[in-house]
Parts: sequence; structure tokens; C-alpha cells
Amino acid sequence: MDLLMHWFISAASLMIVAYLFPGIEVRGFGTALIAPIVIGFVNATIGLVIKILTLPLTLLTFGVFWLVINALMLLLASALVPGFIIHGFWSAFFGAIVLSIVSTILSSLLA
Repeated sequence: MDLLMHWFISAASLMIVAYLFPGIEVRGFGTALIAPIVIGFVNATIGLVIKILTLPLTLLTFGVFWLVINALMLLLASALVPGFIIHGFWSAFFGAIVLSIVSTILSSLLA
């Protein structure tokens, strides 16, 4: 049940971020339901490997480089999900930050 709630919170967070950022588009709630699954898969596989490989750079930048990795993983997920469109790196960068914040707020309110 927690997984299902987390999934819906992620979908709602993605819709909110798409509403707030003109550079991020989610065409329909169905796309918003599929995108968090793909984002989670990309982060758990490719993102994990990249974070391990770039750990020295991340340590040198005090963790700031992880924001870049998260933006790239969000861009990759948008390339894999039809109807989930991110226009440019900076939209992905700031969108990933706001997505984390919105998701955390919704999780604390609803879970």
C-alpha cells in the first residue's frame, strides 16, 4: 500500500512541477503515472552506476554534482516516456530540485 501511495505522490508531484515549469511537459495523467516508474528505474540502474563512478567529483563539489546527475537522469527518463518532455538541461536541473521538494512535502502531508 505504501508503494502505491508513493507512486501516486510521485505522479502528482510530477504534474505540479510540469505546471510550474514551462520547460517541462506531461501530457496527461497516464503519462504522469508511467513517468515515475521510468524515473525510478533509471535512477536505480544507470543513475546508481553513474553516482558511484562520479563519487570523487561529487565529494569535491560537496554533493552539488549529484544535482547534475539527477537532471541528466530526468532528461533520460523524458526521452524514454512518450508525452513526458523536458526542454533543455536547465529545465531538468531546476525541475529535479523542485520535484524532490514537492514530493517530500506531499509525502509528509499524505503519508
